[in-house]
Amino acid sequence: MFEIILAAGWPIYPLILCSVVALALIIERFSSLREAKVAPPKLLDEVLTVTRSNLPSPDVVNKLAENSVLGRVLATGLRAVINEPRINEANLRNAFESAGRAAIHRMERYLNTLGTIAAAAPLLGLLGTVIGMIEIFASQGGAGSGNPTQLAHGISIALYNTAFALMIAIPALMFYRYFRGKVDEYVLDLEQAAERMVPHLLRFTVQR
Repeated sequence: MFEIILAAGWPIYPLILCSVVALALIIERFSSLREAKVAPPKLLDEVLTVTRSNLPSPDVVNKLAENSVLGRVLATGLRAVINEPRINEANLRNAFESAGRAAIHRMERYLNTLGTIAAAAPLLGLLGTVIGMIEIFASQGGAGSGNPTQLAHGISIALYNTAFALMIAIPALMFYRYFRGKVDEYVLDLEQAAERMVPHLLRFTVQR
């Protein structure tokens, strides 16, 4: 592997950095976007059951907020009703929407970076290819007698960088699309949960 890196020349070092960053982001997103951390399947039903007859205490709401991303959104709605018993439907929906936007921003963290790596890696590979071609042309000299060592080095730079760039870009793009799809699914879950919670919480408000 070290010999390949030496043969590929200096253009491969930015690609190695991109590969390390991409791998770290993929592992981090896999951990952060797990269902248990974002939207546990039974959490909404449990909250509806607990709040069937009365609102929970602040301590219970705080624990709910620490449970998951969905728990944080539901806790925001509960706090809005607890802090403002006369809250109307529009303001309650606004509270859920604000919490939802913050949740989406949290779920989308680092995805733009991963997408940028997927787009930039082929360009970095192209840069290595161009540098390799320059090495090839330089090896030919002015009289047509080429330098075999420099010619081989130029070919190595061109091919290794192109191949390594594609090895980074293809998985990065696939995981980027995968995580985007997961986020979209979770956003739908959050929206449906908020829609169920709004009429449920309005029962505890004091209407003017």
